[in-house]
Amino acid sequence: MGDLAALDLDEAAFWRPLMRIMTALPRALEDHFLPETGLAITDYGVLVALSEAPDRLLRISALAATTGLSLSRISRVVDDLTRRGLVEKRRCAEDGRASNAVLTEAGLAKLEAAYPSHLARVRASVFDHLSAEDIRTAGPVLARLAAALDTAPPTDDC
Repeated sequence: MGDLAALDLDEAAFWRPLMRIMTALPRALEDHFLPETGLAITDYGVLVALSEAPDRLLRISALAATTGLSLSRISRVVDDLTRRGLVEKRRCAEDGRASNAVLTEAGLAKLEAAYPSHLARVRASVFDHLSAEDIRTAGPVLARLAAALDTAPPTDDC
């Protein structure tokens, strides 16, 4: 580890605000979103992922990969959403050891009702502070960073 070079000034100027965003942005979104909608930002992300999946169904491990959550975290979130009637958990027909998460009609309705609040929070917290050029420039950079962190979702479907 002693062979690693310290961040140069440009790298530090990029890294420090990025660390701040990773900490502060979820809290800023959550502080308004949860009281307004009854959903945590993580809940919303899971509901979005399921709404975009074929038949609104994803294997739990694929849902974890899609949302960037650990298997233990996604299991807790899905269990909570199941208790609230927003998601249904089903045993995978092809692999009895695996489970699927399915977005319920109530979950879809909750997602649709929460969308305006989510959009308002995202605009106020992020996009209102950026120009169109900032967005065009930063989008590909952030996508590349996200892709470098992604793990490939399982390909075996249920």
